[in-house]
Amino acid sequence: MSRAEPTVAIRLTARVGLVMTMAAFLGVVAFFWPFLVAPGTFGSNYAPPLIFGVLLALVLCVVLSEIAEGGIDSKALAMLGVLSAVNAALRPLGAGTAGIETVFFVLVLAGRVYGPGFGFTLGCTSLFASALITGGVGPWMPYQMFGCAFVGMLAGFLPRATGRREVLLLAVYGSLSGYLFGFLLNLSFWPFSLDPNSSIAYLPGLPFTEQWQRYVAFDLATSLGWDTGRAVTNFVCVLLAGPAVLTTFRRAARRAKFRAPVRFAAPAPTAPDTPRDHSRPDGRLQA
Repeated sequence: MSRAEPTVAIRLTARVGLVMTMAAFLGVVAFFWPFLVAPGTFGSNYAPPLIFGVLLALVLCVVLSEIAEGGIDSKALAMLGVLSAVNAALRPLGAGTAGIETVFFVLVLAGRVYGPGFGFTLGCTSLFASALITGGVGPWMPYQMFGCAFVGMLAGFLPRATGRREVLLLAVYGSLSGYLFGFLLNLSFWPFSLDPNSSIAYLPGLPFTEQWQRYVAFDLATSLGWDTGRAVTNFVCVLLAGPAVLTTFRRAARRAKFRAPVRFAAPAPTAPDTPRDHSRPDGRLQA
């Protein structure tokens, strides 16, 4: 048995894997709708993100229900609740200050230790809990939940490594995921956030290459600094706290023994009752 197997908190069955693959495809469609939806299909630029946001929420519900049915036990559920609460408490400490985000490094480390299914679920529950705490509920929330879910999930699929190489691998991944998360989230509101006459605004009907150039220019001009703050925060947090947090997570996983088989042992046979000796030391019977 490999070293990583006992720490996997949520078992991914073939059915769950298929559902998550379909969810990934729908998520890509939902994020990249400005390049896929024909002009005038929904009658308004505001309709597609709302429609796809509702679709993402439904997809996430289906995936989470499949994961719950496929193999999450009470110990994994307890760990999920604890880490979701930790992430929900960490997020307000950094969000809003030069792009500093303190929520992602826990997602990366937990996804690495407890597996891709746990990372996906933790990304959803963490963002949902923090949105309720901070009042951040809105049409953007399904996109944020989906983005964080895939940040945690992909961490579980990273190649094997140990020691400093593993920490450095996770730090680099956390930095790249900070840029990727911002790049995807900007797609959800780019079409209606600028004056249509701007050279970097969404213009329905343009060829894909020109539309893509406009979006890349928009992302660099409006989000590069914020995404860099997130990427640097992820890199530094994983590099500094990674060894201790990884050790703590793995120790907790070993003690929890996720998915350990339950065995019911037969009760030990009791000795038959023996007659009590009522004689006294001098050989005379007691009354």
